[in-house]
Amino acid sequence: MKIQVLPPARAELVDAVASYERQEGGLGFRLWEEVDLHVDWIARNPSIPRMRLGGYRRVNLKTFPYYLAYISRSDSIWILAIANAYRQPEYWIERIKEAD
Repeated sequence: MKIQVLPPARAELVDAVASYERQEGGLGFRLWEEVDLHVDWIARNPSIPRMRLGGYRRVNLKTFPYYLAYISRSDSIWILAIANAYRQPEYWIERIKEAD
C-alpha cells in the first residue's frame, strides 16, 4: 500500500514534534518514531480499526495523546490528520474531500 500524508497532517506532526522538543530534548523525536511505527502498522493492517462515522479509521498512539485518522482508497492510504486527542474532535473531517 502506498501511504499519502496530507500536508496539513504533516504540519500537525511537525508542530507537535517541535512543541515536545521545547519541553524536553528527544521527546519530539520519540513522538515522530511512534507515529512512524503506527503508519507502518496501518500499511500492514488498514482494515483492522473500525470504520467511524464519516468514513474514516483511526489509530491511537500509545505514549502520546495523538491519533492518526486515515482513509483507504484503492491502493493508497491517506493520512488525514495527526491530531491531539484532547483538542476539538474531528476538526479535520473536511480533509476527507481532499483525498477523494
